[in-house]
Amino acid sequence: MGAFSSQVRLGLTLAIRNRMALIYGFFFPLIFLVAYWGLYRHDEVPIALHLGELLTVTILGGACFGLPTTLVSERERGVWRRYRLTPAPLWLLIASALATRFILVLAAALLQICLALALGMPLPAYPFGLLAAFTLTALAFMGLGLVIAALAGNVPTVQALGQCIFLPMLIVGGVAVRLSTLPAWALHTSAFFPGRYAVAALQTNVTGNGLAVTGFDLLALALIGAAAMIAGLRMFRWDADKRRASRGDRLWLALALGVWALVGILAEQQGRVSVEEAVLENVGTSRDFVVAEVPATPPQARSAKSAETPVPAPESTAVVPASSPAPAPSGPADWHLAGPQDFKKIAFERLPPDSGLVAPIATADEAPDPLALERLERVRQGLETWAPAQVADPVQRARNDLYVAGVPDLLQMSDVERFLPQIVFDQLRKDISAEDLPKVLYWVAMHPDGGSDEAIDDLEELGLPGVMGPRKAARARVMLYAFKFLGRLIGDLPAAS
Repeated sequence: MGAFSSQVRLGLTLAIRNRMALIYGFFFPLIFLVAYWGLYRHDEVPIALHLGELLTVTILGGACFGLPTTLVSERERGVWRRYRLTPAPLWLLIASALATRFILVLAAALLQICLALALGMPLPAYPFGLLAAFTLTALAFMGLGLVIAALAGNVPTVQALGQCIFLPMLIVGGVAVRLSTLPAWALHTSAFFPGRYAVAALQTNVTGNGLAVTGFDLLALALIGAAAMIAGLRMFRWDADKRRASRGDRLWLALALGVWALVGILAEQQGRVSVEEAVLENVGTSRDFVVAEVPATPPQARSAKSAETPVPAPESTAVVPASSPAPAPSGPADWHLAGPQDFKKIAFERLPPDSGLVAPIATADEAPDPLALERLERVRQGLETWAPAQVADPVQRARNDLYVAGVPDLLQMSDVERFLPQIVFDQLRKDISAEDLPKVLYWVAMHPDGGSDEAIDDLEELGLPGVMGPRKAARARVMLYAFKFLGRLIGDLPAAS
């Protein structure tokens, strides 16, 4: 470990003494931060919704440019030829170079976050989860840096190869250009780039539900990083003038790129490519909040229930559309059959905190801004006669009411978003019986794609804006609030005031 720490200290010392390295490593990330702030300065929450993109760009710059540039320039100067004469094994030298680069990239990211906080960004919802996702993303991209260093014969070649990865990742890889703005062909292409999974894994720890909903993204980064690390080490060369274009090198390169293809194919097969599904993944799906499969209701119980209850309303038998790749876990056949045996399968602790950016709920001692009181009162009174809140089907009625809380949260309406959920909850308890409300909320939460979302078009009657374009994200917020209200009703979450 002495040799390892010495190499890390040497690498950090050389980096600090290199002015150009400091400019590229620290000044450029701040330029990106300022640029993003300028583009999205009108957001209710500055920077927070784009921090995953910013950190991914920072990691890409350090891993795909900084790391291979350092390795290749040292190789050109004969440094690695001299390292070869030392008793230190190759893995130790490479590990120390990776550790040095990680420290530099982490320092640049912390500088970005500190400045973003100064500009008004709140603290990330899951800081330790963010650190874990950042570390895995950095290792994955540094593996790509090793491959670039092995392929490049000189520093200009590093820049060219780095741009071949960096620019497509920014434009069609879901890093700098939001997935929702990409055409269909680019959306499918982005599934084969690791940048998309890096942004998702990082962003969900800033404003989403943490590591609990990033399983596929973390797996994709781990596979891509492991394959690239192995390929980079196997293709490594000590001398600048030694050209290696053997069949073995081509096979290792094919391995590194083949994993990209594998990850993309898996994403396509699991239906993780559509932009609406990607938006929903930021807060999770109903499956992410269930600890185990809910056992199906016995046939005899189902027949007995059907004999004593009326035929369910149309939404009661609604199923997830065929286009949806992720149906809810198995459970009761309709909302009437839901009960404690189903509720106990829900992991309420996985829900975003009430104090966070996603699905917030004000505490009893919080008071809204006086300027927002009139808007809140308009919603409270309007719900009494709002047409979507009067539909016969209690499941659709609850779903419509929940949009009143979910859409303002999605639009980051900071003056009212924390206080609307209590108004909606009070309305639900008034309109739906105490016996049926837990069942209805359970059904809505477990079937976020069910029913109609036309109520969003009528929110203006309550003085609230609607959602233009895809509405998957609004449905996801409805799911979260349904889970939170259910937890309060059955006592698994703190009771509402």
